[in-house]
Amino acid sequence: MGILCDYNNTIMVITGDSMKDVILRLKRVGGQVEGLVRMIEREEECSQIITQFQAAKAALDNTFSLVLQRNLKECVNHDDSKSVEKILKLISKQ
Repeated sequence: MGILCDYNNTIMVITGDSMKDVILRLKRVGGQVEGLVRMIEREEECSQIITQFQAAKAALDNTFSLVLQRNLKECVNHDDSKSVEKILKLISKQ
């Protein structure tokens, strides 16, 4: 099964193989954040820390975009405009 748009009044993220991909990406981001903590604790050079911050932020942004894209595609495919509206409201809160 793929993404479920509006199930019991909630927007489901993703399931199956897609979920494994997202989890793997988030674990990588977690590793990058842990690396950042170590770099700061060791008082490494600021430019290296900033570079790692940018890499972690980009990875998280890319994962967010992937989840968002998959959700919107599935909702549009199921002609679920109510869920698309909910997603858009969530995005605009940022």
